[in-house]
Amino acid sequence: MLDDRPGLVILTGPTAVGKTALSVRLAQQIGGEIVSADSMQVYRHMDIGSAKVTLQERQGVPHHLIDVLEPEESFHVVAFQKLAKEAIAQIHARGHIPILTGGTGFYIQSVLYDIDFTQTGEDEGLRERLEAYARQNGPEELHKMLRQADPKAAEAIHPNNVKRVIRALEYCAQTGEPISAHNETQRDKNAAYRALYFVLTDDRQKIYERIDRRVDEMMQNGLVEEVRALKERGLRKDMVSMQGLGYRQILSYLDGEYDLERAVYLIKRDTRHFAKRQLTWFSRERDVIWVDRRAFESEDQMLDSLVKQVKETLL
Repeated sequence: MLDDRPGLVILTGPTAVGKTALSVRLAQQIGGEIVSADSMQVYRHMDIGSAKVTLQERQGVPHHLIDVLEPEESFHVVAFQKLAKEAIAQIHARGHIPILTGGTGFYIQSVLYDIDFTQTGEDEGLRERLEAYARQNGPEELHKMLRQADPKAAEAIHPNNVKRVIRALEYCAQTGEPISAHNETQRDKNAAYRALYFVLTDDRQKIYERIDRRVDEMMQNGLVEEVRALKERGLRKDMVSMQGLGYRQILSYLDGEYDLERAVYLIKRDTRHFAKRQLTWFSRERDVIWVDRRAFESEDQMLDSLVKQVKETLL
């Protein structure tokens, strides 16, 4: 039976593994356009801490869902799914191949399986109460509420990811069912796209070393000044954009909670923990194709392998 689903390349993996450079080279080889699956690169004025792909790094390859929101605006998976699906449809209309690139696994899952988020309505009152509770008592206390309501979801969602913790608690309150069960049901759906789901990986220690180097480079490139400008603009710790790695730690430093050395240490530590959780997430996903850097003699050989698979499957 002919599979008439639209084609999609996914290139993901843990932070600092080298997705950006590889995705650009892949796009050049297959006539692709890149759709960012990153929860922070959507924000303008937040370039250093988000490791945003620069115009030079894009090398003329069209990129979508980058610099589309102001940092005062909220961004969540429902908004991402809508924007990403629109971008993918437009890329197909131009006769090009969409490449969904980034490390936010839930965002990727929402698009690949066209997860239905319409079962629950908006409840601004409940959300505001939960946000206020998090501000007053801290993210850990809010996360304890989730552990009681939905232990599986609590295991998958980091306490600092306040927006996802609130979303899970909202879902439970509105439906009487755990969001983890809903997500499992949605995950069992057939993919909405004829997809190649590449997960780039490497030796864990090498990834951690690259994370440490990247954080040092961010500091040298002016991360403190970037966050200071956002703070002077009125951005606060409880805003979605300020929950990003690097931003919340530097903001705490600027608020006098600890010194700069401690802030840098926490960014490195928390980013390594994040990379570990990303790898765990992708290991649970079905139909992924692991691309281990250690299996290739060079970047060119690795790229050739991906191009070959795309041509055989999607072109």
